Amino acid sequence: MSSKLLELRKAMGDKLPKHVGVIPDGNRRWARSQNLDIKLGHLRGYETLKDVIYAFFDAGIKYLTVYALSLENAKKRSERELEYIYKIIIKAVDAILAEDIVVEEKVRFRVLGRLSLLPPEVRAKIEELHDFTKDFDQNFVNVLIMYDGQSEIADAVKNMINNNVDPECIDRNTVKQYLYTKDSPEVDYIIRTGMEDGARISGFCLWDASYAEFKFRNEYWPEYSAELLLQDLNDYVERNRRKGK
Repeated sequence: MSSKLLELRKAMGDKLPKHVGVIPDGNRRWARSQNLDIKLGHLRGYETLKDVIYAFFDAGIKYLTVYALSLENAKKRSERELEYIYKIIIKAVDAILAEDIVVEEKVRFRVLGRLSLLPPEVRAKIEELHDFTKDFDQNFVNVLIMYDGQSEIADAVKNMINNNVDPECIDRNTVKQYLYTKDSPEVDYIIRTGMEDGARISGFCLWDASYAEFKFRNEYWPEYSAELLLQDLNDYVERNRRKGK
């Protein structure tokens, strides 16, 4: 499949999205459908992300933003389930730190959100990840944890006020510089799995998604693959992005 993604990149490179957002929904429902413990759904979701993340780079996608844990979901999860999710986060960081391809492909990882709400050991591990990849500049992965798009904008407003920004000087570029995602371009394409009942983005990158294209899949996230990514990218290049024109 990697070869097909590389072929797509070669043939359609200028038409492919530069920045893709992923909302990997359905881990818990997948586990229930398989009569498995919900915790195994989260683990399988992590393994799926680990398997497909570099497929995005094969396709030439330089920026990838993944919605890992929303503020709303964190409020609804039991303490036991959150503790397991935190263990997966720590496991994921350790795996990244040991992955040679992260260095070879110069992948910078950034975890964005209200990280102060995380346990100290999780924050320390995230800081280790940030420090390890801070100088990499070829591919970029944002992981949204304790995140909500409205909260991101609210935090940006607070920081502009705290920095005494002149209201008359505030425009869309000013706001962007105060967002968590200030170092990433706007999102071109958002892929959400597990969408059985409608079409929502659940607060994902609300500012950056203003002109994004959307792809909603019924498949649960643990069922996602490089093959489905190829389908989704082919779908994207066939669309006519007018962006308000």
